[in-house]
Amino acid sequence: MNLRPKISVLTDNCAGSYTMAEHGLSYLIEYDGQCILFDTGQSDLFRANAARMNINLENNVDLIVLSHGHFDHGNGLAFLSGKRLLCHSGCFETRFSKKDHRYIGLNSTRDQLENSHELITSDSPYRISDLVYFLGEIPRNTGFESKTTTFVFNDGSPDFVKDDSALALILPDGLFVVTGCGHSGIVNTLEHARKITSTKAIYGIMGGFHLKDINPQLEETVKYLKENNVRIILPSHCTALPAMSYFYNHFRMNQVRTGDIFTL
Repeated sequence: MNLRPKISVLTDNCAGSYTMAEHGLSYLIEYDGQCILFDTGQSDLFRANAARMNINLENNVDLIVLSHGHFDHGNGLAFLSGKRLLCHSGCFETRFSKKDHRYIGLNSTRDQLENSHELITSDSPYRISDLVYFLGEIPRNTGFESKTTTFVFNDGSPDFVKDDSALALILPDGLFVVTGCGHSGIVNTLEHARKITSTKAIYGIMGGFHLKDINPQLEETVKYLKENNVRIILPSHCTALPAMSYFYNHFRMNQVRTGDIFTL
């Protein structure tokens, strides 16, 4: 059993020295007796990179967690079968980019995934183990997050990605939260994790932050992380260069690349 979380980056936007990259995210999280595949990217690249990292996904993965129903996080599900799969029920919505009406949802339907996996849907927080929680639907409470969206449903109505969720790991140092894209907002996500785990201290956060420009949302997020003395901050995937540079200027964090292994 891993006494400290170990997170292996199987898919991310930046390539490592011997692993490839795509626009997507997939992490293997080992902690508290669990081996969790968090997202699967948009192709079978997570499997190819895992093989290069000498990781046997078929034998080792206990549970797949899908952070939300976008292609770059869940289309890789077609390349695994026979696993437990946990996600929010809204992951199977038909959704599009507002700009060009390009389909951005999952390639696999709910029926297909029920046939290939043991599907568990939970809109409420779901306790995976004593120290690992799926956050379920994250309330949008801050005044600066999740106020606009670039996504729409088929009828043109706005899609705020209500299925966006995350994982919370309880460490001796406090919470470590893993996000897929952070559509709910990083502060909303961390505050929800605090509430459902009854843990005040925040040790770190990692994953897609869905922050693009230097704007009030980014500034308020950084302010919150500083005020709460968050020690490990690892934005990746959908965090754009201006936001990434802003984080670096404040926290001097490392860039997340495929093939990286973090022991927290």
